[in-house]
Amino acid sequence: MSSAYEIAKSARVAGNILKTLSNESRSAILYKIHDSLAASKETIKSANEKDLVAAETSGLSSALLKRLNLFQGDKFDTMLQGIKDVADLQDPVGQVKLARQLDDDMMLYQVTAPVGVLLVIFESRPEVIANITALCIKSGNAGILKGGKESVNTFREMAQVINDTIANNVNETGVPVGAVQLIETRQDVSDLLDQDELIDLVVPRGSNALVRNIKRNTKIPVLGHADGICSIYVDEFADLEKAKRISVDAKTNYPAGCNAMETLLINPKLNEWEHILTNMIANGVTLHVTPEVKDAYTGKVDNLIDEIKSHIVDVDESEDFDKEFLSLDCAVKFVKDTQSAIEHINEHSSRHTDSIITENQANADKFLKGIDSAGVYWNASTRFADGFRYGFGTEVGISTSKIHARGPVGLDGLVTYQYQIRGNGNIAADYLGAGGNRAFVHKDLDPTKIHL
Repeated sequence: MSSAYEIAKSARVAGNILKTLSNESRSAILYKIHDSLAASKETIKSANEKDLVAAETSGLSSALLKRLNLFQGDKFDTMLQGIKDVADLQDPVGQVKLARQLDDDMMLYQVTAPVGVLLVIFESRPEVIANITALCIKSGNAGILKGGKESVNTFREMAQVINDTIANNVNETGVPVGAVQLIETRQDVSDLLDQDELIDLVVPRGSNALVRNIKRNTKIPVLGHADGICSIYVDEFADLEKAKRISVDAKTNYPAGCNAMETLLINPKLNEWEHILTNMIANGVTLHVTPEVKDAYTGKVDNLIDEIKSHIVDVDESEDFDKEFLSLDCAVKFVKDTQSAIEHINEHSSRHTDSIITENQANADKFLKGIDSAGVYWNASTRFADGFRYGFGTEVGISTSKIHARGPVGLDGLVTYQYQIRGNGNIAADYLGAGGNRAFVHKDLDPTKIHL
């Protein structure tokens, strides 16, 4: 087995080749990977079923079981489509962001370039293998991928398909073996976290514990989020029907998602606000409510039948506003106005995605400006926080950081930039500030019209 240094070094070498290839070559291998995975659907499904059986036997939570099931609904087909979507996106490498004439025969360009080598660690979701592979290759980055132990059989089968496809087409596309490497053990990860001279960025996708552990154990920059504590504030000027539809979608569409609503804040001045809670209960949601909400709701709703009562529990304020339920549970609290909602969210949220439901533009603008999160919405479900829905094709993850990339991280988040000067024998000694008397022109040009 290769050492961590050898794995990282191989990725560095492959990345240096990959970034020089044309967009057509990088996209071509993605189409071939798409076709190979599609052709291997049944063997991948068998491997996934083995993982599901083992996971159920080990007592894996229902939320993680949903993430692990690659063939629930249209998840597998969506994964395949995501590869093609990424292949068809504009080349993120070599885009001119700034063009400045320094002198008559000397130009300065700011040009997008790959980050380099990415180490991506994820839990449960086997489709991430295809997502990250597509994003890495398209953006010219080498990728080292580590899946969770619960998805080991699916991971191995998909890894074999991807590696074989790259190896069998290296002469045609130029994409080198080593551009995407897949590792299995925790020890591999631990050793790779020490390779800060060869690995440029770590992207953890998983539990709070996973992310925090990685951040504590590496000098490599880490991009990601620990929790997805998303909140929705229903303003006193909300449209009741919109509030009902949005709150149910945000909570029940995919409760295990990091973009699912975990906290519902309601302004009690909204007329008939109780229908929002009744609607959520009707859709199977258990509400963790404050005493004020419980008293007001029971006073509003006649004939509080046992079925409704069973879905109302007392909130634990020491933790329920600060955690992901990842289930059909939601913390509920009254707030008196938009500012109070902003203060609550900024104190308790994970800086992921939060939304306001209102018809009052002033309140919406205040919320959009005041919330310190990667995604801030007006009259929309938090479930839209997703690279596919943003048109990124797919995402490497969602970042709650403020440096480099924020929110769903697609291709744009996997490139940095470099400065290029294209001259004609120019030397600094001829110019002001370095001994000469020649002045710089410093004339900005339209970068969208520059094609290097």
